[in-house]
Amino acid sequence: MALTGLQIFKLLPKTNCKKCGMPTCLAFAMALAQKKAKLEDCPFASDEAKAALAEASAPPIGLVKFGKGDYEVQVGQETVMFRHEEKFYNPTVIAVNVSDKLTGDALKQRMEKINSLQFERVGTKIMVKAVAVINDSGSVDTFAQTAQAVHKACSLAMILYSDSPEALAAAAGKVAESVPLLGVARSDSAEAVAKIAKEHNCPVIAEGNSVDELAELTETIKSAGVENIVLTLKGKSLKEQMYGLTKIRALALKKTFRPLGFPTMSCVLKGSAAEQSARAISLICKYSSIVVVETVENWAILPMLTAIMNIFTDPQKPVQVESKVYPIGEVTKDSPVLFTTNFSLTYYTVESDVEASRVPSYIVVIDTEGTSVLTAYSGDKLNEKAVADTMKKHDVESLVNHRKLIIPGYVAVMSGKLEEETGWEIMVGPRESSVLAKYLQEVA
Repeated sequence: MALTGLQIFKLLPKTNCKKCGMPTCLAFAMALAQKKAKLEDCPFASDEAKAALAEASAPPIGLVKFGKGDYEVQVGQETVMFRHEEKFYNPTVIAVNVSDKLTGDALKQRMEKINSLQFERVGTKIMVKAVAVINDSGSVDTFAQTAQAVHKACSLAMILYSDSPEALAAAAGKVAESVPLLGVARSDSAEAVAKIAKEHNCPVIAEGNSVDELAELTETIKSAGVENIVLTLKGKSLKEQMYGLTKIRALALKKTFRPLGFPTMSCVLKGSAAEQSARAISLICKYSSIVVVETVENWAILPMLTAIMNIFTDPQKPVQVESKVYPIGEVTKDSPVLFTTNFSLTYYTVESDVEASRVPSYIVVIDTEGTSVLTAYSGDKLNEKAVADTMKKHDVESLVNHRKLIIPGYVAVMSGKLEEETGWEIMVGPRESSVLAKYLQEVA
């Protein structure tokens, strides 16, 4: 739990030497409590004070990284129970399993399908970010060979999942440079798995039958020298999993219970693709940091990734596109010109409908701080001056021979002032973007 300024003050030397840049030790303590200063600024802070402050300032849920380079993923380090309190930081990682019973063409085809699970939504690339190699064969050698084959076939972060410490050791030795997440460590294998993880500098999955068992298990793993741990509850129904994950989150955040202060993982490997998608989305919401699924169906994976994108978007900062002029299609000097706001969902909806019209057009995007057309107009972020200034900034006049500007039907009321401000003829477009394609084909 974070210390107050007075609690920090008690740990300081109280010399008022001013070498930290503050007039008194109390002022320095208050600055530390507000995270406006660093303990290193105090030249006389004792080792005891440093240790106490380091412990108090550590995040309630630790950060765990695995994978390598551009494909490294990180989970954990969350600070709130609910998104509206602040925001969520590290998006849930979707991983797809690969059984080590797959060989030859079957393994090749599954890896090709996993590598293809990439999509674009409102201008952002979303994708499966990990692959989980499962030791279904029970063979040490087969597991190691499959892990090596998967590593060669893709660059995604890797999870190695086996009941056997020997199999984990063999597989980790083959792909150690990829920094895999190793699991599972149970009560009877925690020390052995932790030893392997420490040797290869990899994080560990701790698996328990209950929250209490997980708390004991993480202490065992930490005492073996491994601090980077991911928690998973074994063999629970969806209801029990969600309850357990919520309990872990609450104890870590509300009670600062360090033995449970780690990210979590869930497996959804049974049921139809639709059932897996629904269960995975439930676990993404409450509160799984990693979700492993079996399905590789695009239509099942996309809703999971969309849910992650929505939940982990900063609620106080809408997704925005750059304010500029976007040419859609093979534009000419006679192409229509229309404008919309820089809220991503609004822009990409309009862009899609303009493309559907097959009428090459220019879209002028107005910076409204990521708000929609009506919201921006109501807040005076979308007005005649904002539109005129944007058009002037990007020299829209030089792009076309005509002087006609199509505006959203919902803001038809601004047409008169906009015509005076720009000198352009204002054409009121449809209220709904879905009608835009027909409008452009008939009017533009």
